[in-house]
Amino acid sequence: MKMLGKIEKTVDCWFLIAISFLFFLLRLPSLFEPYWYGDEGIYQVVGMGINHGRLLYRDIWDNKPPLLYMLYAFFSSDQFTIRLVSLFFGLASVFIFYLLARKLYNSQPTEKKTALWTTGIFAVFFGLPLLEGNIANAENFMLLPILLGGLLIFNQATTQDKKISFYPSSFILHPFIAGFLLGLAFLFKVVAVFDFAAFFLFLGFVTIERKINIQTLLPKLVPLCIAFALPALVTIAFFLTKGAFFDFINAALKQNVGYVGYGNTLLFPQGLLFLKLLLLAIVTSIFFLKRNVLGHNRLFIFLWFSFAVFNAFFSQRPYTHYLLVLLPSFVYMLGLLFWNGNTKSYQKGIVLLFFVLSILILKNFTFYGKTFLYYQNFIAFLTNSKSVSDYQSFFDKNTPSDYAVAAFIKTHIKKGDQLFVWGDSAQIYTLTNTLPPGRYAVAYHITASKNSVAETQMVLDRTKPKYLVVSSKSLIPFRLYGYAERILLYNAIIYERIY
Repeated sequence: MKMLGKIEKTVDCWFLIAISFLFFLLRLPSLFEPYWYGDEGIYQVVGMGINHGRLLYRDIWDNKPPLLYMLYAFFSSDQFTIRLVSLFFGLASVFIFYLLARKLYNSQPTEKKTALWTTGIFAVFFGLPLLEGNIANAENFMLLPILLGGLLIFNQATTQDKKISFYPSSFILHPFIAGFLLGLAFLFKVVAVFDFAAFFLFLGFVTIERKINIQTLLPKLVPLCIAFALPALVTIAFFLTKGAFFDFINAALKQNVGYVGYGNTLLFPQGLLFLKLLLLAIVTSIFFLKRNVLGHNRLFIFLWFSFAVFNAFFSQRPYTHYLLVLLPSFVYMLGLLFWNGNTKSYQKGIVLLFFVLSILILKNFTFYGKTFLYYQNFIAFLTNSKSVSDYQSFFDKNTPSDYAVAAFIKTHIKKGDQLFVWGDSAQIYTLTNTLPPGRYAVAYHITASKNSVAETQMVLDRTKPKYLVVSSKSLIPFRLYGYAERILLYNAIIYERIY
């Protein structure tokens, strides 16, 4: 029996090594991509700004919580390094996914296969560019603390503790650590609150499985909530001491209200969002009523999956990487379809659910359509059968233009000269190691309001940038007095200040 146990562990070990190596290979080309992705360009500029003493939101701006920008700043906004860190986060996520899968599908030999093949599916889809896993977005870094938090919560909820105490113990410590991890995920992107809500409800539902007992409930839920709020409270305190609290609130929270409302209008602003909330509340209520019948495994997956679907459709925007937050629970749900613990009625329900969800996803999202060509492009570049310009153009037709503009600026700009880019290619600042004269890195942030346009005009009048790069198709709304056209590179016009 001991020999069989060792063989099982060896199989697990070799599987994890093999799937990790596959994940590494799938992500390897991402390390050598050019600077082309617009959002990454903004993150890079914000990270550079932080490293040059600019205060986030007040002096350099974007509309996400601060942890992603701090990560970029820590690694000097170097794309290769950031992508490598994202790769390691991904590898750790695959490992934690497997550990949680073993718990969810039980540890019997007959169920181990489910944990193995679901982990394989998760690793492949997370590693491929199909869902933009190759891009160092917030979702890539969020999944690790969310999965680890979920593992701790499931362990805690399914552990039968005979003695309940408010004093520090593993009983309290696990929810506290889980809450803190989810709080960190929240500081990468606010939608992590939905994962927290799913795990919070699961822990609560399991705790009151038989009867409502406050003395049993509070020691689990209170540490979870306190720990979840802790990173946000520290962040708020920091911006309060810097006198930038309202800049932080407006950028990271208030701006996102309008962002979410834009696609959720139905009869009235946020009408569709209220409808989705109502459906989620109904589904959650059903799970609560059926909690004793579902069992811990199904209850955990059903709750998480429901909130993850809500998460993916929350803003009603078609961005592919939003599906990454749905991926773990989606694969776990897929595993339930073939789980021996399920009845045929559950299997039929899951099949119907997948059918409906597939229609909604295909209708609302687009997948990366060049996945096979992505690897072909990389191999062609490695073997020198494709030029640098053609390799760059594969990702975005404007990428060679950005590199040409950056090369010109770097050879002409002097120390102390300012550069202003009118367009959505913030990566030009990164490639030239310069910062925007104001706090906005891209045109669509500037044109978001009349105040930001007026603010940028005042900054340009004060700083008088040496070069203006106009790469946007829209007309520049600023005065160009004192500037003359210097050169046209691809679709970008470079103006130089002459007086």
